[in-house]
Amino acid sequence: MNPITNYIIDCHFHPAVDEGTDFNWFRSSGTMQVQVDTLRRAGISQACGSPIRKINPDSFDEIRALNDNVLILRDRFPDFYIPGIQIHPHFPDESCQEIERCCGNENVRWIGELAGYVMGYGCEYATENARVIFRLAREYDAVVNFHCNDLDVIDQLCKAMPDLKLVLAHPGNGKETFLSRLAKVAEYPNLHLDISGSGIDRYGMLRKAVDVAGKEKLLFGTDYPINNPFIYTQGVLFELLSEAENRALFRDNFLRLISHQ
Repeated sequence: MNPITNYIIDCHFHPAVDEGTDFNWFRSSGTMQVQVDTLRRAGISQACGSPIRKINPDSFDEIRALNDNVLILRDRFPDFYIPGIQIHPHFPDESCQEIERCCGNENVRWIGELAGYVMGYGCEYATENARVIFRLAREYDAVVNFHCNDLDVIDQLCKAMPDLKLVLAHPGNGKETFLSRLAKVAEYPNLHLDISGSGIDRYGMLRKAVDVAGKEKLLFGTDYPINNPFIYTQGVLFELLSEAENRALFRDNFLRLISHQ
């Protein structure tokens, strides 16, 4: 087996645990076993992430239920699924309790992908409520994977929490958007970029990202089941990065971030 591709970790996966969390546009994603088999068929050895649901909650119950599913899936697929949990800045106390439960008692190391535009809080990642939650996440050395299109918010969060491990989701749509996001990743030592969601079809994007930000700042992600995961594994390989660059992108950077420092 090719040593570059014998172990790929997808850091950006949204398990479809029911119809409301299935973000495939055109068909049902099927059972969790079907989803695992699909990702493995694309060459992916493990996948990390959390379910998301289109909600505007008036209590924390729906968020806690998503995290309950995460722990169940981890126990059902311990060799494949790496759990990620959800928090919600409108509920800072409950979110902190959830970090205590999941990161403290259950040793979960990943928060997100946080998708505020889906889950009823927009781009509120640098508010005081969010900072309260992220301060506790930092105590547990957890990684926060977040969806944010506002460069000012990214600046505010990185400056306020320079010791928090952050992974910005998606390269973004369009050349200038990608370059501006990449510049932020290069600027802040604690900010990384996952390649899921958009941009992988632009040939040369990964070479540019490595050259600007460094191979240690990029993580492999697919955003499955929204996207075809095989396009991502093959898109990376087609860029003809070095073996060390591919290994860093496909797994080493993820493993470094989730390890206790």
